[in-house]
Amino acid sequence: MFDSTSRYANIEDVRLEATAADGQPRLLVYKRRRFIPDSAAMTTLLEHSFAQGERLDNITSRYLGDPVQFWRVCDANTVLHPTDLETVGQVIRITLPQI
Repeated sequence: MFDSTSRYANIEDVRLEATAADGQPRLLVYKRRRFIPDSAAMTTLLEHSFAQGERLDNITSRYLGDPVQFWRVCDANTVLHPTDLETVGQVIRITLPQI
C-alpha cells in the first residue's frame, strides 16, 4: 500500500470487523497511529540554516537524495508540519535515516 520509503511503510495494519449501515459485515483495514520518534536517538549528519526562498523538499533532495524524505527532517526536529521548519534563519537538524 505504501512505498518502502514512506514513513508509514513499517507501521502495522489493524483489522476491524464492523457492521455497515446496510447491516452487512465490513472489514476495515487501517494503519496504527504513528508517533514521532525520539529525536535524541538520531545521529545528526549536519545542521542547516534555513535561507530565504528555500523549500524543505529541495533541502532533503540535496542532503538525503530524495525530496519526499522531508518527513525525516520533520522527525529529527520534532515537528508534524514541514512549514514549521521553513523560517528564515532557523537551524534545522539533518539526521541519518534510522533503520
